[in-house]
Amino acid sequence: MIELIRKRRSIRAYTEQPIDRETVELLIEALLRSPSSRGINPWEFVVADDRELLKKLSTSKQHGSSFLKDAPLGVVICADSTKTDVWVEDCSIAAILVQMTAQSLGLGSCWIQIRNRQQNRDTTSEQYIQELLGLPEHMKVECMVAIGHPAENRRPLPASQLQYDKVNHNGYGAGWERRSRK
Repeated sequence: MIELIRKRRSIRAYTEQPIDRETVELLIEALLRSPSSRGINPWEFVVADDRELLKKLSTSKQHGSSFLKDAPLGVVICADSTKTDVWVEDCSIAAILVQMTAQSLGLGSCWIQIRNRQQNRDTTSEQYIQELLGLPEHMKVECMVAIGHPAENRRPLPASQLQYDKVNHNGYGAGWERRSRK
């Protein structure tokens, strides 16, 4: 698992190669196996492979979603906000699990933040997606994930560039002393 984590990078360029049905089924299984607080499973998913729909979804925010139009697959991750107050966390867990599963299958992916973003001056990204997909108001949209065969090769971040200064040991302000790796 650590090797997958080391290699995973946000991929925003995809080949035109479609994702086969069996692979999509594995990605869906990963989503549905995602843990949630108290096993409530408030999340729901819209799996999109229709080119026209992906193009419309790619305009859901002012910046940072346009690459979805070129991905062969997009997953809208939303939740019934009436079921639990931790739907954001539950959706976030599902999003990273589908991204790690995509990585394990040789695919690239990228998170697209939707919650608290604007589609335009008058419409939130969430409102735009709710209307586009016919989601009821209580069905909140956390994010989307673009998935496809990578058309770019992003090198893993070297361990020497990780922000170890963000790690505290047994209390805030006591840094983690990293042992060098051979």
